[in-house]
Amino acid sequence: MLGLGDAQLVAAVLADWRTAPVHEKVRATLGLLEKVTLSPSEVGPEDVEPLRAVGVSEQAIQEALYVGFLFNVMDRLADAFDFYFPSAQGFKQNGRLLYTVGYRTASIPG
Repeated sequence: MLGLGDAQLVAAVLADWRTAPVHEKVRATLGLLEKVTLSPSEVGPEDVEPLRAVGVSEQAIQEALYVGFLFNVMDRLADAFDFYFPSAQGFKQNGRLLYTVGYRTASIPG
């Protein structure tokens, strides 16, 4: 996976995904996820078209939205209940685990 172990790329994406050196498919997907996160009531079918235009598959769009949904829910619950956050090392270990088993396997069944 591009970015794993590439601290400079990760830092560039976190600083500004719009100018980071990522593939246009990734950039378009991040744009949709940002809008879904910050302005969900304004999202419509037209917001998916830029992803399709650069070749993002329907399955990839759905999976990105699922992951974004899960992160948004977890973030809001963590804020509401003052959840404990792991150390940087803990985040790294959890990230490796999710990369290995996949988000679908680690998510709620159904």
